[in-house]
Amino acid sequence: MPNEIKEIAAAGLLPKEAPAVVQKGKRSITIGIPKEKSSEERRVVLTPEAVGLLTNNGLGVVVETGAGKASKFSDQDYSDAGAKVVYSHEEALKAQIVLKVDAPDLSEIDKMNPGSCLISALQIGRQTREFIEALNAKKITAIAFEYLEDKVGGMPVVRAMSEIAGSTVMLIAAEYLSSVNDGKGLIMGGVTGVPPTQVVIIGAGTVAEYAARTALGLGANIKVFDNHIYKLRRLKQLLGQQIYTSTIDNLTLTQALAEADVVIGALRAEKGRNKIVVNEEMVANMMHGSIIIDVGIDQGGCIETARMTTHEDPIYFVHDIIHYCVPNIASRVSRTASYSLSNIFTPIILQMADLGGAEEMIFNYRWFLRGVYTYRGSLTNAYLARKFDLTHKELQLLLAARY
Repeated sequence: MPNEIKEIAAAGLLPKEAPAVVQKGKRSITIGIPKEKSSEERRVVLTPEAVGLLTNNGLGVVVETGAGKASKFSDQDYSDAGAKVVYSHEEALKAQIVLKVDAPDLSEIDKMNPGSCLISALQIGRQTREFIEALNAKKITAIAFEYLEDKVGGMPVVRAMSEIAGSTVMLIAAEYLSSVNDGKGLIMGGVTGVPPTQVVIIGAGTVAEYAARTALGLGANIKVFDNHIYKLRRLKQLLGQQIYTSTIDNLTLTQALAEADVVIGALRAEKGRNKIVVNEEMVANMMHGSIIIDVGIDQGGCIETARMTTHEDPIYFVHDIIHYCVPNIASRVSRTASYSLSNIFTPIILQMADLGGAEEMIFNYRWFLRGVYTYRGSLTNAYLARKFDLTHKELQLLLAARY
């Protein structure tokens, strides 16, 4: 090297190479973040800070323009973090790993590359047989937020979104109890000389925990119903005070509902669709102007009169009872929810990059494997197979045959 070039190099003035995209063999890994098509979905899976961490570790990230706008993240934020901002929805969908909040529609699946990986919510209540068949036709490996586990057997995305939904749901109830929204004209809680509002929570999981914390903080009386005694006991310990708890039986629950101002459906399906525990007759016996919020409506809900609604048209009336049944409540606080999702998926993507791709991640980590519902043209979830009358194959057998 001539002396002049040596001097320039020593001064650090030579152009530096861009960080190489992580590779395994000759296959590079790129992450695609398309803009959500639905106006109902305001969250984004990765924040600019997370994208910066990924790009600093050599990953390529493609972000569609406006993907973070609803959560107040600008295109400039993502560009400054090292992402490639594109104006084509299709280009973001062409990445090897596509990260979405809402499940893609059939036209989006058609634009994805064969053999790519999709990580998104499944929202089983909205899906059809054609959705599964479209994924399998493209041999797409699809991983559902709802089924994804962590290393200790927990469900991180469900837990995080349930915390947000539980904290938000009581604020929604307070809003619709107001006379301005044609509610009962009650304050959530109570004031001196006026009895507090009565809240019934069906379920004793994470949504119930955070809903109960918020309701108690506002001064409401709460009653919690669940058929798992250990969950009820755990909830009392977490709240640190004595609350009314009961197993779910028609007589006790009917009486509680008749006195309730707010009813929160917070049961989560353990295997597939939720069971209906509140029938229409129970709803008809409730006080007029009360509000029902079924948080589990994306899995079918636990209240017979509940049907899915949207943020643009969130409520309807049955027997003069307000029903609020929006499936993605966390989208109301999209920036908080986006940070929460990003905290979960950033380390997962980094692990995936270290191993060389989604398939290696599935093969090496059983907790990640739990989230897979289609793999290389095969449906691997037994419940979905029963629901849509499709055949399924055990994922572990498919992996054993491949490796």
